[in-house]
Amino acid sequence: MSSEYTALLEKKKRDDNGSLRRRSLGSFSRFGPDVETSGVKPSGDSISNIPLVLEGWNRKSMSAQADAIPLNDKKGQSTGQRARARSFVQNIDGTMVSMTPVEMGRHELYEEVPFLAMSGLQRKEHSLSVAFSSYAAQLDTLETDEYMAATTGKHLNPEEKERRLSQMSLLLLDELEVDAITVTTPLIFAVLIASMLMFNMGYNISVMNAPEPFVFPGHSTSAWSMAVAAFCVGGPLGAVLAGQWADQRGRRGALMITTWLFIFGGFVQALAPSLNIVIVGRAIIGVASGASTVLVPIYLGELAPPSLRGVMGTMTQFALVIGILVADLVGFVLANPTGWRYMFFLTSAMAFFQLLLTPFLLESPRWLLGRNANSNKARFIIKKLRGFRYDEEVETEVEHYLGASKSQSRNDSNDNSGGSSAKNPMLEMFQDKKVRLLVISTLVMQVASQFSGINAVFYYSGLFFDGVIENPLVGTTLMGAINVLATYVALLLMDKCGRRTLIMWSSAGMFVSCIVIVVSLNGYFSDMVALGAVASYVCFFEIGLGPIPVSQMFEGKYVAPAMSISCQLNWACNFFVGLFFPYINKSLGAYSFGPFAIVLLLTFMFAWIYLPETQGTTPAELQAEMVKKNAGRSYHNMDIEGMASHAPPSQDEWEQALAMLVQLGDDDSDEAAGV
Repeated sequence: MSSEYTALLEKKKRDDNGSLRRRSLGSFSRFGPDVETSGVKPSGDSISNIPLVLEGWNRKSMSAQADAIPLNDKKGQSTGQRARARSFVQNIDGTMVSMTPVEMGRHELYEEVPFLAMSGLQRKEHSLSVAFSSYAAQLDTLETDEYMAATTGKHLNPEEKERRLSQMSLLLLDELEVDAITVTTPLIFAVLIASMLMFNMGYNISVMNAPEPFVFPGHSTSAWSMAVAAFCVGGPLGAVLAGQWADQRGRRGALMITTWLFIFGGFVQALAPSLNIVIVGRAIIGVASGASTVLVPIYLGELAPPSLRGVMGTMTQFALVIGILVADLVGFVLANPTGWRYMFFLTSAMAFFQLLLTPFLLESPRWLLGRNANSNKARFIIKKLRGFRYDEEVETEVEHYLGASKSQSRNDSNDNSGGSSAKNPMLEMFQDKKVRLLVISTLVMQVASQFSGINAVFYYSGLFFDGVIENPLVGTTLMGAINVLATYVALLLMDKCGRRTLIMWSSAGMFVSCIVIVVSLNGYFSDMVALGAVASYVCFFEIGLGPIPVSQMFEGKYVAPAMSISCQLNWACNFFVGLFFPYINKSLGAYSFGPFAIVLLLTFMFAWIYLPETQGTTPAELQAEMVKKNAGRSYHNMDIEGMASHAPPSQDEWEQALAMLVQLGDDDSDEAAGV
């Protein structure tokens, strides 16, 4: 039965003209039939006349291994169209991996894009895709030229080379960016559940604003400012603990702990018999919020493919600012002597709803594979997340995860092998002259981000708008809505403008806005001008000082320590603003935004004189880096046009194979009955 089954499927491999069809069920394997028969071994000499962009690239000929089919002479087929052995890569250590050009490109993205869902990564993701597409297209064109010379004795002319290079580059780029528009239901649920943590964090940033006059009336300024700032006391503690939870209990377990903290903290606040207990509840919620800022980017970054990590980061950023807006809107209904406890209770309600969705919350496959490379659970999750149908696709994705993790570990090991002082990345950042300026710039921007006074608006806008507008809550809500819109504009600008340029515009715009606010509050302009200046102040913050892309400013080994120290400094400065702004406002009155204006002026001067541009490398620069990084690898059978010939069997082929199995089974039954 098996021989007849195989023979039947082998017969389907060629159409009536004898050209090779898509590989069918009987012949499909992980490494292709070339490995099954004679094996794949590098042979031949390097191709001569390699373009300048590929200089130094150690690429060997594949002609001896290509099981080539003569070119089809039909008109309309592109130059060099053929069916040949599955493409593979020979690493510098002699190991070989069988991957299609698309799989090679995705592997490159996995290695270069950090496992973090951060807004602003879209540009890097696209640039990497463009770079590899151009890079692989040149290899494909070289092999096509060699193949033509070997089979027809003629090389491709310059026009044919240019046309093929353009066509193959666009074809591969389209394939690489399919992931950006392919989203499965399990991934949607993961993003929804994780984003609810950021929503809850945003809600608690602004929830203390509207009910301030009604929460234990008669409280002192110091007691209320401590209640607001307690959120920032728990924040850095949560950020530190989150890493330990994620490593010990898994990403999913850490998210569950954070959810329970939101539930508990919300109950403590809602049932508090005194303001001191409210302070305790705020601190607990601060721990949950600090943990969320660490866990959510890691969790979504490890679930999503590289081409979606920037989008996921953008969605969580929107969840945060929408949470701030919702807290302002809820204040219209519940900011009163009998409803303020319900405002605090909503934190627990939202977290409890998230808890109901946790059956849909998948564990991070990267964490599972890190503990056991043979984890079946990790493979099952990957299959659900990507919507794969075939085990081969799952195994390829596993290789991407493992390869990227090994590559990052190897880079860190190589970089840290130069001496005892280099073993601590935190110290090495300050010792390396090239990195030191980036570190100092990052820390200065974190201080400027908080001491610009932005959280004074979100924490105490009711206090600020009192006397400026009839209902301070209207002004507060307006600022929340503008904050959401400004976030969207900022995300568009981040991919088009340099980071340094945006920070200079941001600090300058906020400085001018502060001056207008002070002048308006002193009676020189109307109160509506002051309201407009505050709106402008929020908008300018979001385009520059708000989204500081720490993960994009440093190479891989420095990202974790840089983000750690930046996070702690940001929370510390946030605490001081939350604690002391009521005193500043009480002492300076109309000039309360004066200190913020001074900070913003100094920030602009620092950015103008010292701040380096950190927008990112261009596709051409990334391509040059790929050539250098992969100098020890040999790419064989790079056939972009023939990628489809190595796809899993089609639905028709499956149906034909199953039908034949049924028929063969019936024949066997008839024979047995006859006997």
